[in-house]
Amino acid sequence: MLADPDDPIESLITKLSRLAKLDEEDRAALRALPLTVKPARTNSYLVREGDTPAACCLLIDGYACRHKAASNGGRQIVSFHHPGDMLDLQHLWLERADHSVQTISDAKVGWITVGALRDLARRRPGVGEALWRDTLIDASIFREWVLNVGRRGAKERIAHMLCEFAVRGEAAGMGSPEEFILPMTQEHIADATGLTAIHVNRMLQALGADGVIQRDKRRIAITDWQRMRRVADFEPAYLHAGEMAA
Repeated sequence: MLADPDDPIESLITKLSRLAKLDEEDRAALRALPLTVKPARTNSYLVREGDTPAACCLLIDGYACRHKAASNGGRQIVSFHHPGDMLDLQHLWLERADHSVQTISDAKVGWITVGALRDLARRRPGVGEALWRDTLIDASIFREWVLNVGRRGAKERIAHMLCEFAVRGEAAGMGSPEEFILPMTQEHIADATGLTAIHVNRMLQALGADGVIQRDKRRIAITDWQRMRRVADFEPAYLHAGEMAA
């Protein structure tokens, strides 16, 4: 679910509770973190490649992406993010940012100092385990995206991205995966799938002609999940949803 505006760290607690067994002391320690909440307009940089961040960023509301830029100015988006996601946990242990994080919609973000979050992970093993598992799942998603861009056809790439966005949105409490609003533009989708915006539009039309989606501007309805999964070669095991270490 969306974070409670009066307790904006609640979405993070909900997510981490799915990843490790947190007791009431763990939850209280998370709520006691020094959190600075700020608004961010669409296309705002939260982290720039080469930065030395002093705080980690929690996405409270809105959407964001991570991306890398080539020397020729080309951009490769490597993930999209929903409310409740920590966007740069690697900065707990890696000093310099090796990619950029940017909003793709108006957003609300919470900043937690690296020192406070690192100390909490050390003091509360359950929280540390959850943060570690969250980072490992991010790595699993990155691997799937490499496969998606490198070995799937254009229509399959876009279908896979839509399936993942829908499933992760449901896990974040954003509603049914059968119908949702895409916050990203066709340019964002192009940068995530290694295509052009024109090619993205054609492939969205092709998915509509296949009868697996219906579109109304940015509103997407997946009309046949089983066929959509087959088109996308989508197997959600890489998201590790519902898994928890013993």
